[in-house]
Amino acid sequence: MFRVYSDRANWGKCLKLVVVAICVSSIASFSVVSMAEDQAPGTSLPKSTPESQGVSSKGLLEFIETADREVDSMHSFMLVRNGYVVAEAWWEPESPQKPHILWSLSKSFTSTAIGLAVEEGKLSINDPVLDYFPESSPEDVSSNLKAMRIRDLLTMTTGHQDEVNLRNESDWIKAFLAHPVPHKPGTHFRYNTPATFMLSAILQKVTGETVVEYLGPRLFEPLGIQFPQWDANPQGISIGGYGLYLRTEDIAKFGQLYLQRGKWNGEQLIPEEWIAEATSKQVSNGSNPSSDWDQGYGFQFWRCRHDAFRGDGKDGQFCIVIPEYNAAVAITANTRNMQSELNIVWDKLLPALSNSPLAADEAALKNLNEAISNLKASR
Repeated sequence: MFRVYSDRANWGKCLKLVVVAICVSSIASFSVVSMAEDQAPGTSLPKSTPESQGVSSKGLLEFIETADREVDSMHSFMLVRNGYVVAEAWWEPESPQKPHILWSLSKSFTSTAIGLAVEEGKLSINDPVLDYFPESSPEDVSSNLKAMRIRDLLTMTTGHQDEVNLRNESDWIKAFLAHPVPHKPGTHFRYNTPATFMLSAILQKVTGETVVEYLGPRLFEPLGIQFPQWDANPQGISIGGYGLYLRTEDIAKFGQLYLQRGKWNGEQLIPEEWIAEATSKQVSNGSNPSSDWDQGYGFQFWRCRHDAFRGDGKDGQFCIVIPEYNAAVAITANTRNMQSELNIVWDKLLPALSNSPLAADEAALKNLNEAISNLKASR
């Protein structure tokens, strides 16, 4: 499958990425190790043994075995506790250096770009969407369309009853603005990937850069995320709502950054106020207490049970941040039951976390490594 690199051709870097991916694609790997002394700041997350960070190797083994048995199929997993990677696993043929499709987990990165643009004074989330695209406005503009704000794009409350299908459209912006808006914006939650595309289009309009280009020096480079890939639409606009490809550790870094309220290596990359707003419940999206899709929605982030929040994508891509446990979890997969995948995190992984360091358990750690060494994705 062809993928656009950084929305622009950069064949030298693309070739390097392809070579690296080919070289490592057949290697299944797992590591739970002590903190490496040669870690380069901003490049790789530091590592530690599970027990030293209050994580049970036995509990991790139970989580891994349950996920391997019940999720069809797991691709990768990484747990960051107290800022240290304490467990990481890849189901062959996935590997540490292989980028993975994020699907709608991409939305949380687009939201981050909007937050940075707000901080730089390039836009306000209370701006009307139409103000940015007067040339694409339909002839008959409804009052609801006039009332639609950037905030409504962020919270999936644009007023649409149904998503507009952009895939067969030549002009995505015009098609979005021409779509009926039967509900008053801000009052009706409707998951809406085209709304995230519009956030990407607005950002590109005010900065002259695609989302991936804009995030380069502001997010990807400080976090040591190399070669981010983000597919673009026919007009060269990053799709925004999906299309981003990153490594598992890159997802974990993003989660850890949000856990640290936007601070990285002593630098405030994302305003703390934006982190608080984006990850809090901005709108209600249901009332089922056992569903992680009914706990509220922020700015392209879902609220979860256990007072957690996440970005997620189709087929089981997760970046889960659990402030109460000072933990961030990255998972990639190919499953049709994402709630079941999350249930395993809550039922098996959380009980493995303690509030204080645990005694070393070499036998359990050995069993964990042995169990993981033969992991293979079922498809």
